Amino acid sequence: MISVLVPTLNEAANIADCLESVRWADQIVVLDSGSADRTRELAEAFGAQVMDFKWNGRLPKKKNWALENIVWRNAWVLILDADERVTPALAAEIQQVLKKPTADGYFLNRQFVFMGKPIRHCGYYPSWNLRLFRHALGRYETLPPGDTRSGDNEVHEHVVLCGRTAFLREEMLHLAYPDIYTWLEKHNRYSTWEACVEALPEFRLAGRRQIGSILGRKRMLKIWSRRLPFRPLLRFLYSYIMQRGFLDGFEGYVLCRLLATYEMLSAFKAHELRLNDVRTHAPSTF
Repeated sequence: MISVLVPTLNEAANIADCLESVRWADQIVVLDSGSADRTRELAEAFGAQVMDFKWNGRLPKKKNWALENIVWRNAWVLILDADERVTPALAAEIQQVLKKPTADGYFLNRQFVFMGKPIRHCGYYPSWNLRLFRHALGRYETLPPGDTRSGDNEVHEHVVLCGRTAFLREEMLHLAYPDIYTWLEKHNRYSTWEACVEALPEFRLAGRRQIGSILGRKRMLKIWSRRLPFRPLLRFLYSYIMQRGFLDGFEGYVLCRLLATYEMLSAFKAHELRLNDVRTHAPSTF
């Protein structure tokens, strides 16, 4: 017995296939942020419970609000984005594991599909996320509600779980980037979030305190590495050579070049934030 949460905003192109992949679940809740397309209509036609979420610009954001306020039928919740699919093999494993769980939360590995091809390298694989857990024990880290332009939904935030974790063997599909335009649009927003966590102490320290020492050290190492010179070039070489992106063919080359662009955007935005912060707190000359 499991509940599924699917946060949505204008996901008409994805929602039907997403919900179909979890038809076996006991409860499916679609939490929608005022979609202007047929997302709500399609979800209701499927039989999902559709609820509205109107963000006030502060905390909590979408997923934490859902964990706190939705009446869940089951102790276990699976959080699934509309562009993700639970494969039949993963569905079978989840149902088998929850008969006699040995942990309070399970990490799921996502298989990214880029330009129509599964990506097995480039630093995009494996991609572990804590998505299946006892909802009473887990919440997403609460970074300050500053203007990261990441919207009303937790994107990069980690789940903080009060309990034991384990890993599932089967993978879910992540169809997040059907084309280059979508990749660029999303990563323009993601780079703003990354820049805030890198440049502003209130974001960096809050996140590190909540997610624990291991993930905290990983995040700080990532921030430190971004101060290296020629950062976009280093990111390309790291992803394409050290992470063996060349084994993913032309699609891997394109993705690694885009990752270098992402580093460039994050670096420039972080510099801009630090510069604005210095100017804001500089003593007045008048």
